[in-house]
Amino acid sequence: MRKSSTRAVIRAGAPYGYTVVDGGAHPNPRKAAEGHRLRLLAIDEPSAEVVRRIFAEYLDGRGDRAIAAGLNSDGILCPSAHRPEQNRHRLADGWQGSTVRAILENPRYTGYAVFGRWTKQEMLLDPDDVRAGHVVRFRRAQPDRIVRSRVPAHPAIVSVQNFVDVQILRRSRGGAARQTLERSSLKASQPYVLGGRVRCGYCQRRMEGAARRWGTYYRCVARTLVPGSPVLAVHPKSVYLPEMAILAPVNRWLSELFDPDNLEGTVAALVASQGGDPSRTAAGQRLKDAETRIRRFQAAIAAGIDPAAVVDAINQAQAQRAAAQNELDSASAPASLDTADVRAMVDALGDIGEALSRAEPRLLASLYEALRMEAVYDAEARVVTVTIRPAHVVSACVRGGT
Repeated sequence: MRKSSTRAVIRAGAPYGYTVVDGGAHPNPRKAAEGHRLRLLAIDEPSAEVVRRIFAEYLDGRGDRAIAAGLNSDGILCPSAHRPEQNRHRLADGWQGSTVRAILENPRYTGYAVFGRWTKQEMLLDPDDVRAGHVVRFRRAQPDRIVRSRVPAHPAIVSVQNFVDVQILRRSRGGAARQTLERSSLKASQPYVLGGRVRCGYCQRRMEGAARRWGTYYRCVARTLVPGSPVLAVHPKSVYLPEMAILAPVNRWLSELFDPDNLEGTVAALVASQGGDPSRTAAGQRLKDAETRIRRFQAAIAAGIDPAAVVDAINQAQAQRAAAQNELDSASAPASLDTADVRAMVDALGDIGEALSRAEPRLLASLYEALRMEAVYDAEARVVTVTIRPAHVVSACVRGGT
C-alpha cells in the first residue's frame, strides 16, 4: 500500500458518521487564488455513535444482517435517509447488511485518509454493438494502488485496534459470503431464550429458532449454505438442537459457577483468562520485519551495491515500518481487570441463582445477554461448548453436554 503525507482534501460527500467543515484556505496556491477552500471531516456525534455501535456489536458476535435488523428495530435512520441530499440515488429504505458491511470495511473511520479503494471502469454495454454505448462499473483496486496518509487526517471514530480486530474476525468467518447467511436476531412473538446464541459446529453459522408442537428447537439446514462450500461435504441435511436439552445443563452449570462457595474460583478464572492483544502483537512483528529489511539494505549499500537499485525497496520498507509504528501508537494498551473489578462486575449482574430459579424465558434471555453467552453445538458428538464473557476484556470457556 502506498502512503501519502499530504493533507486530505475532501472532494466527495462525507462518510456516514462525519460531516464536512471549512478548513481554511486551500493548500494548493493556485486553487487558493481561485477562492477554493479546504474541506475537512469532523465527527457528527449522533451518527458516529451508531458507527461505534456497529463495530462493537460485530466484535460481540453479531453478523451484518443481524446488526442491520437491530438498527431498523430501534428506528435509527439509515445513511441515505440520514443525509438524503447526498444519497439521491438510493432508496432510503432502511439498513441493509451491505450498508453495515461497507461501514465495517471502511478504513477512514480510523482517522487516516484513504484514496483509490475503488477504480472506475467503462465497459461496452453490448460487445457486439459499439453504438449501444458504455456502462460504468466500480471495482476494488489492487492493494498497491491504494494511497493512505502517513498521519491521521481527521478525528477517528474507532481505534485502529478495533478496526483491525474486525477485519481479522471477518476473514476468520469467511468474509461477506458468510455474513450474508448470518441469521438475524429480530424479536419474535415466540420467545427464543437462546436466540442468536447457538452456532452450528459444522459451519459456525447461527442456528435458527423454530417452534414446533412438541417444543422449541434450534436448527441449521444445509440448503442455505453457499453452493460449492466445502462444508457441504460433511454438513447433514438438517441439524436440530432441542432447547430444553441445553437449558437445564447450562442453568445448572451457571448456578454452580456463581454459587457463593464457588464464586471466588469463578472470579479467579475470569481474571486469569485475560489474554494479550493479537493486533498489537501482529503490528509489532510487522515493525520488526520492516526494520530487519531496512538494515539489510543498508548493509548491502555499505558493501558497495548501487543505492539506486534498492531505493524503491527501501522506501517500501520504510513505509511499512511507519504504518506499523502508527498502528502501535494509535492502539491503546490492552485493558486488564483485577480481582476487585471482576468481582464488582459479577455483583452488578445481580442474584443469578434467583434469576435461574424463576426460569422465565425473557428473564433467562436477559441474563444470557448480560453474560454474553455463546454456544457451539457439535451434533456428531452431541456436545455443546458454552462460553461466557461478562465484559469485553474478559472471557471464560467451559464445556457442557446435552
